[in-house]
Amino acid sequence: MRSVIRYAEWTLGADTTPGAAGPIHVMECTTCLDTSPPSDTRDGPEDWAIRHTARHHDHAGFRAVVTSFSRITPAPGNPLYEQPSPR
Repeated sequence: MRSVIRYAEWTLGADTTPGAAGPIHVMECTTCLDTSPPSDTRDGPEDWAIRHTARHHDHAGFRAVVTSFSRITPAPGNPLYEQPSPR
């Protein structure tokens, strides 16, 4: 079924649906652009950055990259608000 809903309210927020992925953390060296393996927590990428600098003393700058996932859902007042959202 296809329909157009004009002037409907929507909300954008963290994807909390069952099975949704949590944030993914990565550290990137700003000198050589090497990156840590992705992790569900900051600990692994931060440890990787420390080890990277220990091996390459002039590589001391890092970019923390966090990828999070969002979902748009109907807000109260939207005709689709009470309907279950498709996954």
